[in-house]
Amino acid sequence: MNVTDKDFLEIKSKVSKIIDRLIVDEAPYLQKHNFSQTIDFLEQYRQEVKSAGLYTPQISKENGGLGLNLYQLGQLYEIFGQAFFGLYIFNCQAPDAGNMEILLEHGTSDQVEQFLNPLLEGKIRSCFSMTEPDNPGSNPTLMNTTAIKDGNDYIINGHKWFTSSADGASFAIVMAITDPSNSNPYLRASQFIVPTNTPGFQIVRNISVMGDEGDGWMSHAEVKYTHCRVPSSFLLGKEGQGFSIAQERLGPGRIHHCMRWIGISERAFHLMCQHATSRKINANQTLADQQITQSWIADSKVEINAARLLVLDAAKKIDHQGAKEAKIEISMIKFFVANVLQKVLDRAIQLHGALGMTDDTPLALWYRHERAARIYDGPDEVHKLRVAREILKQYS
Repeated sequence: MNVTDKDFLEIKSKVSKIIDRLIVDEAPYLQKHNFSQTIDFLEQYRQEVKSAGLYTPQISKENGGLGLNLYQLGQLYEIFGQAFFGLYIFNCQAPDAGNMEILLEHGTSDQVEQFLNPLLEGKIRSCFSMTEPDNPGSNPTLMNTTAIKDGNDYIINGHKWFTSSADGASFAIVMAITDPSNSNPYLRASQFIVPTNTPGFQIVRNISVMGDEGDGWMSHAEVKYTHCRVPSSFLLGKEGQGFSIAQERLGPGRIHHCMRWIGISERAFHLMCQHATSRKINANQTLADQQITQSWIADSKVEINAARLLVLDAAKKIDHQGAKEAKIEISMIKFFVANVLQKVLDRAIQLHGALGMTDDTPLALWYRHERAARIYDGPDEVHKLRVAREILKQYS
């Protein structure tokens, strides 16, 4: 049963009030660049969110969530995105949210009990391990990691990186080749649940991204799998379903990402306007009196509003027709919103001058973390090609 508009407005109001407080309270923690120091602080907020009945809003009601459709959920993600830890306190942060979804869809009863339920409760974190340093992420059929059947087990060998949030995670969901000779490259890989305490699972390092290694949930790990043995019961879904399962999380996941980016853009826009009207450049003028500032304000507002409408349109199409029918819209929002985010953040930093380069505002932190928006889940160029090809088919 869908959540009514009236009930959803009440949910939005409650979420907004919590996020407004979080924006103020999280500021000192953002300057520390240390996730482990924020855990107790974030746990207090998580308990408040649970008590308010707002935890894991992306999950169905029967599994403890709010049962929102994607159009409604996207609007919440915009609100979450305005605080750096917004998604985390509601337990709908990547990569955990995507792992929850595919475990709900494909997990066995034992996998649900051992891995999914603690994840839904927020007792553990997880990671998703697909990208490899020696292969292009834009073509996931090119993969060197293998999982070889050995009796009742699989032995996994491979080298991954940008396994986000592996530091401190309890398990990884790993993509590995199980049938290299299959004539269909999209049926060669499978997904496996690998507890991070399994012998042969090694975090080599947290990768330094724009000078910031991060830790815990705020990190991207390089991981090696060396004769990593897992029972066949840890196979997620069936052999050969790895790519199709990965695709399942991408459609809704891109709505989540894009609406979060819009939330970040709105917050950066607010900071930009606030600074422009308060920063004096002489006795009689502020930055807001400058034509270039006014141009940036106008462009940013229009771009943010256009991005929001595009994403909500895509979300509505997924809700009514499915992700497959909305593939053009999904690709369009991925590159368009990522570029809007980058432009708005860049303008906000430029307007703040030297202050924008510091961690006295969240702008530099967001710029470091979100420049990758134009790369992960498919780089801009791949999505543009896809959109153009699908459109041109109509003229062939």
